[in-house]
This record gives sequence, C-alpha cells and structure tokens, in this order.
Amino acid sequence: MVQQIAAILAAQQLLNQQQPQQPACQHQHGRSAGEWLGIGAAACVGGVGIAFASIAIAIGAVSVAILALVLRGMWQDVQRKGR
Repeated sequence: MVQQIAAILAAQQLLNQQQPQQPACQHQHGRSAGEWLGIGAAACVGGVGIAFASIAIAIGAVSVAILALVLRGMWQDVQRKGR
C-alpha cells in the first residue's frame, strides 16, 4: 500500500512538472497530498476495525447457535426421562 501511495505521488509530481505553470493565487485549491494520505490512512484503519467487528459478531452468532443446540439436546433428554 505504501508503494502504491509513493507511485501515485511520483506520478502527480510528473504531471505537475508537465503542466504549464499558472499564476500563483492567494487561496488554496483542493486538498494537499498530506491530507489525502491522512484520509486514506483513516479509511484503512476504519476498514480494519469494521472487519474485526464483523468477525466478532460472527463468532458470537456461532457461539449462540452452539449454545442453542446444546440446550435443545439437554431439554430433549429431560423430556425423555420424564416420561
């Protein structure tokens, strides 16, 4: 991922060198490369967090399903012995 970001930044620098220089203005256009890197890093961290949360939910669901099956089996045993 870091190599891809470095390649994108290198390509941007090449494009900036090829474009004709525009007169400097007093206000900033768009976001800087650092801001985009920060946004990308935040998106990656958020994605990993969502992935871990999804795994935790899946493990919890499997645990509940196993518990339900065990309790069902125990209930059936109790019902059989009561007759």
